[in-house]
Amino acid sequence: VQLQASGGGLVQAGGSLRLSCAASGRTFSSYNMGWFRQAPGMGREFVASISWSGGSTYYGDSVKGRFTISRDNTKNTVYLQMSSLKPEDTAVYYCAARENREYPTSYDHWGQGTLVTVSS
Repeated sequence: VQLQASGGGLVQAGGSLRLSCAASGRTFSSYNMGWFRQAPGMGREFVASISWSGGSTYYGDSVKGRFTISRDNTKNTVYLQMSSLKPEDTAVYYCAARENREYPTSYDHWGQGTLVTVSS
């Protein structure tokens, strides 16, 4: 599966932004999806994930209550709705996919990243 993230940009603190990640291929619904971010000079941070069906979601502590992950399997797209944005949310955001299997799998497919800049 190939992933294309979009929707990043410049927003003021307290504002909102929605990221999208479009996937190619006909097997999108067999993948669990995740969003990660990397701020300048920092390591990669888990933001949120969603199961193949959309029935389960998980969030990093720093975004709980402010970000919402969702997906539309008919459009092969996963979304990240970001609200109450803070300057510390500034980062390059990446979407990633891992196969839904009975055993643990890794995020083997990554998008190119989209930059989110939150001004104070």
